[in-house]
Amino acid sequence: MEVTEYQAERVPEEGAGSTGGPMPGRCSYFVQRKRRFCKMIVSEGKKFCGEHADNGEASILGHLDRLGLLGKSHCFVEFGAGRGKLSHWVNIAIENFENVHFLLVERATTRFKVDGKQKNSTFERLHIDIQHLSLDRVPSLVQKQLPVIGIGKHLCGAGTDLGLRCLVQNYSNLVKEPQYKCLKVDPGELEDNAEDKAINTCPVKGIVIALCCHHRCDWHQYVGRDFFQKLGLGQREFGVFQRMSSWATCGSRTAGQILIENEKREPEETEEHDLDLKNTDCSLEGVQGLALTVEERENLGRLCKLLIDHGRLDYLNSMGYTACLEYYTEPEVSLENVLLIAVP
Repeated sequence: MEVTEYQAERVPEEGAGSTGGPMPGRCSYFVQRKRRFCKMIVSEGKKFCGEHADNGEASILGHLDRLGLLGKSHCFVEFGAGRGKLSHWVNIAIENFENVHFLLVERATTRFKVDGKQKNSTFERLHIDIQHLSLDRVPSLVQKQLPVIGIGKHLCGAGTDLGLRCLVQNYSNLVKEPQYKCLKVDPGELEDNAEDKAINTCPVKGIVIALCCHHRCDWHQYVGRDFFQKLGLGQREFGVFQRMSSWATCGSRTAGQILIENEKREPEETEEHDLDLKNTDCSLEGVQGLALTVEERENLGRLCKLLIDHGRLDYLNSMGYTACLEYYTEPEVSLENVLLIAVP
C-alpha cells in the first residue's frame, strides 16, 4: 500500500473545514496528491481512517499514549525533525489539551515543513546540530519550564546518541521544587548523595525514538561505550559491529540497486536514512569469503544493531531511567522498526 506523504502547502478551502483543516468526523490525514484532507469517515474517538492509521506514526502515538505522555503542559522535542511530520501527528492527537509546545530540531534547511499548518499548539524550529544544542538555554523552555518529552522517527546513527545525551546528560535541572516532591527526598540530601547521578533529576518525562542507520554511529558520540568496555570490547570491535549492522536492511540488494529504487521515488519521499552512497557494506562484495547466506547475513546484521542498542539501554539505566526496546511496526512496512523507550 502506497502512503502519500503530508506536504505543508495551502489546503484548498473546498471540502475542508472552516479552519482549513479536516471536516468534522472525517480523517485528519492530508493527501498531498489531491491537495486536501482525506474524506473518509472515521470511527468514534478516532482521528484517522483505517488506511491512514496503518503507519509508523500511529504506532508511535500508541506508545506515547500508553506511557501517559500525551497530555497537557508538555514540550515535545523532535530530534532530526525534517518536515516535522511526527510532531504533526502528536499535535493532532492532543489538540484538545492546553499549554503544549513543540520544539523541532533540524540542522538542515527543509522544504515542505508542516509547522505552518498547526493551529492549536506552539511550534518552534531550531536550525542547529544536536551536538551543539543545550536545552537549558532555549528561551521558550526556560520561560515555560514544561516537562520535556524527546521524540524522533528514524533518527540516524549518531543523531540518536547526541539526542539522548542532550536530553539526559546535558539538560540542567530547571524544575527544582516539583522534582524534590516527586523524588520524596530532602533537597539537602541530593548534594551529599554520592549516587545522585543514578537519579533522574532533569525535567525529562519520557523518550520515544524510532532507531535507524546504526552503520552511521560514531564511537566518539556513542553513549554505550561503558557497556562495550565492560564486555571487553573497544573502538575497533565497535567499528566492525557498526559496519555489519547495515546487513540487517540491505538483504541481497547491492548499493546500486538501492540507489535505483530511491531514484524512482519523488524527491520529497526519499528520507536521509534511505540513501547512503558512502556505505559500501551493503554490497555483496563486502561479505565475500564469509560464505554467508542472505538470511544469515541479515540475522547477523540485526544482532549487531541489537548490541549497539543495548549499549544505549545500559546508558539510560545508569542515568536513572527505565528503558526498553519494542517493535512498533511490521518488517514488511519498515525494516527499521525498533523503538527506544525510556521513562524516569
